[in-house]
Amino acid sequence: MKLVTATLAALLAGAAAQAAEAPAGALACSGCHPAASGVDAAPARLIGMKAEEIEAAMQQFRSGARAATVMDRIAKGFTDQETLAIAAWYAAQSN
Repeated sequence: MKLVTATLAALLAGAAAQAAEAPAGALACSGCHPAASGVDAAPARLIGMKAEEIEAAMQQFRSGARAATVMDRIAKGFTDQETLAIAAWYAAQSN
């Protein structure tokens, strides 16, 4: 019974994280980044990526350390706090 209760609690916690409202700007990413797994696209799939990886990429785009066609300009439009919130939200999502 304890295992069932613990499993149910874990499932509910995961559902709550997914159901959390996306932070400002996060949903715009899906215009280029695929939402579904198994999609072969040049932009990386953000759902389930580690927040640290997303944050680092955004910082690299913002500073010009990472080559980009449009992400350098997009990244400059977000504050550090917005970037952290978006990265954490995508890391908490699963598909």
